[in-house]
Amino acid sequence: MAAAAAAMAEQEGARNGARNRGGVQRVEGKLRASVEKGDYYEAHQMYRTLFFRYMSQSKHAEARELMYSGALLFFSHGQNSAADLSMLVLESLEKAEVDVADELLENLAKVFSLMDPNSPERVAFVSRALKWSSGGSGKLGHPRLHQLLALTLWKEQNYCESRYHFLHSTDGEGCANMLVEYSTARGFRSEVDMFVAQAVLQFLCLKNKNSALVVFTTYTQKHPSIEDGPPFVQPLLNFIWFLLLAVDGGKLAVFTVLCEQYQPSLRRDPMYNEYLDRIGQLFFGVPPKQTSSYGGLLGNLLSSLMGSSEQEEGEESQDDSSPIELD
Repeated sequence: MAAAAAAMAEQEGARNGARNRGGVQRVEGKLRASVEKGDYYEAHQMYRTLFFRYMSQSKHAEARELMYSGALLFFSHGQNSAADLSMLVLESLEKAEVDVADELLENLAKVFSLMDPNSPERVAFVSRALKWSSGGSGKLGHPRLHQLLALTLWKEQNYCESRYHFLHSTDGEGCANMLVEYSTARGFRSEVDMFVAQAVLQFLCLKNKNSALVVFTTYTQKHPSIEDGPPFVQPLLNFIWFLLLAVDGGKLAVFTVLCEQYQPSLRRDPMYNEYLDRIGQLFFGVPPKQTSSYGGLLGNLLSSLMGSSEQEEGEESQDDSSPIELD
């Protein structure tokens, strides 16, 4: 009996859903006709009226579907009203507390791709979309949405913004391919190593070792100005290669030697040592912002190494201030 009742309830729900979708489709047909006639203002106001009516009735899915189709319709006619309807799509997602799903993320990315790249509405939309996609986790947005945004920005040749979103995705291969194009299109030949070095260091700062390795391997294999390696002609690439190996080992002495030996290459960008300080904390147990008489990243690393040696041996003199010798 219970099973039969449940089946009947499910069938009734399916019929109601079909009726609701049918109703939305009929409304969409009327609105589409208004837009095709050029009655943009009236159609836009009707979309908004229907949105709030559906939301007041807790018909969040219907409201979202109507606003999404309306946004696409207005975009196809070059109307700014599309951006407003796109924001209503997000409002329906937020108020319905809908679980993040690929289809929803793809719809948001589609709307984003149709927005004017220079419009303030696009900035507001992407910020709000990423916040929703994080599910209240406090993170910087769902990796899949970041990937979709990065791909759109790459097509627009907005390489800088694309790189940011790739970093918060898990698509190391896509990031590498974009960076190869970015480097060859906008960079100097002498900087081919710097494009990937920055990406690897930033991926590691985000504790994404897998993507760091993939972006490095793919980039060095595909960039036309990089000869086969490792080892590489460019010292900075060799440093990154050794660093990725060292991260798996987690030995502070190895990390310290690397940073010391490759300082001439690391001085090419003042941010490298900032990244490495964070990487040292995440993977090698270096204390954060430790002051040292040596100063800077190397001083912090050497102090940490000396401290760990003293704890292990327990025989170091407290007033022995000579620097540790690294083989």
